[in-house]
Amino acid sequence: MGTDQTANLDKILEKATQEIPLERHELMVLLELNQEQDLAKVFEAARHLRTRYFKNKIFSYGFVYFSTYCRNECAFCLYRKSNQSLERYRKSDTEIMETALSLVESGVHLLDLTMGEDPLYFTKGFEPLITLVEKIKQTTKIRIMLSAGVLSEENLGKFRRAGVDWYATYQETHSIELYDKLRLGQSYEERMKQKYVARNMGFLIEEGLLTGIGDSKEDLIRSLEEMKRLEADQIRVMSFIPQMNTPMQSFPSVPRLRELLLIAVMRLVFPDRLIPASLDVDGLNGLTDRLNAGANVVTSIIPPQSGLAGVSNHSLDIDDGNRTISRILPVLERNGLVLANRYEYDEWVQRRQ
Repeated sequence: MGTDQTANLDKILEKATQEIPLERHELMVLLELNQEQDLAKVFEAARHLRTRYFKNKIFSYGFVYFSTYCRNECAFCLYRKSNQSLERYRKSDTEIMETALSLVESGVHLLDLTMGEDPLYFTKGFEPLITLVEKIKQTTKIRIMLSAGVLSEENLGKFRRAGVDWYATYQETHSIELYDKLRLGQSYEERMKQKYVARNMGFLIEEGLLTGIGDSKEDLIRSLEEMKRLEADQIRVMSFIPQMNTPMQSFPSVPRLRELLLIAVMRLVFPDRLIPASLDVDGLNGLTDRLNAGANVVTSIIPPQSGLAGVSNHSLDIDDGNRTISRILPVLERNGLVLANRYEYDEWVQRRQ
C-alpha cells in the first residue's frame, strides 16, 4: 500500500474509532485489504472498540443441536432434506434437558437451542418444545436462543412467553439472487420479515452471514446495511465449508482471512454489539484469530459424548472435549481476556431488551 493509501486507511480507522459511520466506499477499502500490516491495523482498531464496550470480558454460548431433520434443500448444508448419506437424530426431552443442565453447570451464558426445520415440529406443533423451554428456564434461569427456522407469529409469541430471549434465523446473504441459489424454494422476504416480527415481540435478534459462497464485496456491504436496518443485537459471519453430497461439495473454499476481516469490519460498524467467534469452523485452533479480529462471544460450545453434531464441521473437536469451557479458558487467558460472569451477560441483555 502506497503512502496515500496508508494515510487513507489510517483516516478510515480513526473515523471508525470515533464511531462516525463509515461510507460505502470506505467499507470497500477495508474489504479489499490483503497486506499483513494493513490487516493488523484493522484488527487492532476492532479490539480497541471491543475493549471500549466490553473491557476484557468474553461471553460463551452452549450449543444444543437437538434435531438434524430438515424440510429444506439448502445447497450448502449437510442436513438438506435429500441428503441420504448421514444418520440423523432427534434428541428426547430428557437428553436435551441433561445437555442443557451440563452446559449451564459448565458456565455458559446462553443456551442456543438449534434444529433444522424439522417437519415433525412444523406438522405436529411446537408445544412439547415450548414446555421444555419453560422447564429449562424455570430450572436454570439461563438465557435462551432459539434457532429453529422460520416460525409463524403465533409460535414466536408462544416461545417468547415461555422465556426465549433470542431468535436467530440467518439470511446467509442479503443478495436476493444469491439467496435463491443457496436456500432453494425458500422466501427471502418471509425469512427477513419474521426477524422484524420477532424483534417487535421483544426478542433480541441474531443475524448471520455465510461467506465464501459467491458473495461479492458489494453483497457484504449490502448485508452490513441490512443488519443495521434490522438493528440486530448479535451479528456473525462464518466461512463456508464444503459438505459432501450437497450441490456445493466441490465449491472452492476461500481463505479464512476473509472471515477474520469481516469480523473486524463488523466490530468497526457495530462497536457495541455481540460478534461471535464460532468453534464450528476451525474448532479451538481458530479461536485466537477470531478473538484478535474483535469477536467477543465464543459459540458452539458442545459437551463431549453428548451425541450432538455441529453445523459446518459436524464432529470437529466435540468428542475430544475441545469445545468446552475448560479448554477455552486458557485461550482467553493467553489473549489477555477473561470469561464474563452470568450477571454481566444478563446486564447486557437487559440493556438491549
